[in-house]
Amino acid sequence: MCLKNWCALVLLLSWTDVCAAGNSVVPTTTLAAVTANNTSAANSFSAQSNGNAAAGSVSKIDIHSLLYAGATTKVYAHLMLWFGGSNHMNVGYSSTDAKQIHRQITDMISRGIDGVIVDWYGPNNSIDQATKLVMTEAESHPGFTFAIMVDQGAIKWNSCSGCSPQQALIGQLQYIEQTYFPSRAYMTLAGRPVVTNFNIDLSYSINWNELSASLSTQPAFLFQNNSGFTHILSEGSYSWVMPTTSDYGIGYLKSFYATGMALENQQTVGATYKGFNDTLAAWGSNRIMGQQCGQTWLETFSGINSLYNSGKQLSALQLVTWNDYEEGTEIESGISNCLSVSASATSNSLRWAVKGEENTVDHYVAFVSTDGKNLMPLGQAYPGAGSLNLCNYSIPDGTYTFYVQAVGRPGITNQMSAAVQTKLSCGNGDPSLALKVNPPTMILASGSSVSSTVNITPQGSSFNSAVALTCSGLPSNLKCSFAPASVVPGVSTASSVLTVTANAASAAANHREARSFFLADCLLGFGLFGVLLVGKINRGRALKLVGAGVVGVAVISSFSCGGNNGTAQSLAAPSSYTVTVSGDSGSTHVSTTITVIVK
Repeated sequence: MCLKNWCALVLLLSWTDVCAAGNSVVPTTTLAAVTANNTSAANSFSAQSNGNAAAGSVSKIDIHSLLYAGATTKVYAHLMLWFGGSNHMNVGYSSTDAKQIHRQITDMISRGIDGVIVDWYGPNNSIDQATKLVMTEAESHPGFTFAIMVDQGAIKWNSCSGCSPQQALIGQLQYIEQTYFPSRAYMTLAGRPVVTNFNIDLSYSINWNELSASLSTQPAFLFQNNSGFTHILSEGSYSWVMPTTSDYGIGYLKSFYATGMALENQQTVGATYKGFNDTLAAWGSNRIMGQQCGQTWLETFSGINSLYNSGKQLSALQLVTWNDYEEGTEIESGISNCLSVSASATSNSLRWAVKGEENTVDHYVAFVSTDGKNLMPLGQAYPGAGSLNLCNYSIPDGTYTFYVQAVGRPGITNQMSAAVQTKLSCGNGDPSLALKVNPPTMILASGSSVSSTVNITPQGSSFNSAVALTCSGLPSNLKCSFAPASVVPGVSTASSVLTVTANAASAAANHREARSFFLADCLLGFGLFGVLLVGKINRGRALKLVGAGVVGVAVISSFSCGGNNGTAQSLAAPSSYTVTVSGDSGSTHVSTTITVIVK
């Protein structure tokens, strides 16, 4: 019996990750839901010529999974709050809408983002109003934080009357201290509130010591680029997207990280981005960094992973940006990977192929539907796979519609195939009837009989035709009979008594027949296992595994469970058989399997 148990284990493993819902298709979602806009971008937002993707279905896999193993790096999104006014592009929403702020922060959280850094332009304006909404929303999500980046525009456009840049910045930081620092959601570093700025030193001469002395609370100032690490009062520095570089900013980032790694007491805030394109911005100067169909995004993560690890952590990472639509850096609506997936179905197998770079795909999900609209997900497959054996799923025989979705890596758009329709013929029954045997395991001694009840139940409507009952897969020493031999279910369950009789035969004959069955069953089980594994390993490795399994079966069959030693103990072992019980009525066919054990 040990060989049979080993085979059962192989069969069990071969069905791992299979999503089966009994002998039926039970929808858990819809085509509309799977392909709908699942982001905080406006439903009305369409793809733009600067590379921004249309609002749609985006991968919600945790963005931390793009970082090195064991990363403790905090991930922050850079947030613009100027939309809804006449001086900026219409993206379909207003940043001063509390519901929109709620959508944005919950969307960020669903992607694994830890907080936001707000591009701030001074007090008492629409951006400040929206920043207060961010503060309120962040406070309702424990662990999610926010910080202020003072933009140079705050001094340029929001200075007090007659104030110098120094006086204006002091007043603005005092306002931030009073308004935002007390929030339990405000970002801190060693207990001190974090403040960054954008290009202030490039445009103005600021006495930062005087600035700091004007505040009751001493912030942790973070500056920018390599020079930011050695800036007066600096606690660290952040990197940014550099659209004028010829290497997608990779050289700049490597230099920035090298500088930060040499300064262990400083905070290093890395940057990842999808690209840059300001051709649609009113202030644009035709600066373009290509997205490379998602490769720029992935390369900026790879640069981090080549330098940092679980023993040398990157302090923090800023996503540049969440929603700067005008400069083409937004990731809110998703990052296009320029990929398409096509599906086909032949011989009970669902197949798919992609056009585009498959390294932008995290995994594939197959869906089955009876009407093309309501879907049940089947198993997942991973890049390198291209098919699923549909007979590995408990789907009744019939005609179905299938889809395959390519789920992107974090932040990348998901892609759904067109519908493909096929007729399954796996012997899994007809959706109009259900057949069950109770009990499904029958144990009897040689020369005796045992009975179970066969129930035929109509599914959804009456079934008024006679259903003939039969058995198949019986060895020569077993016989089965039904009383009655056919039933008419009508509107409820109809039953028949199945009786299995074991002829008085020699134990040795039983053993020889069982041993042959065990070997065939094991080979079949390993075959199913190998088929399923094709979705997770390459073909060469799969062939090696199948070969190894065949050898293993041969070895076990030679040395396990009675082999050829002819001992009385092995000959006395019970024999186990899998028998198929079927019901047929015209073109309608239902079946199930039972286990018969002869002692």
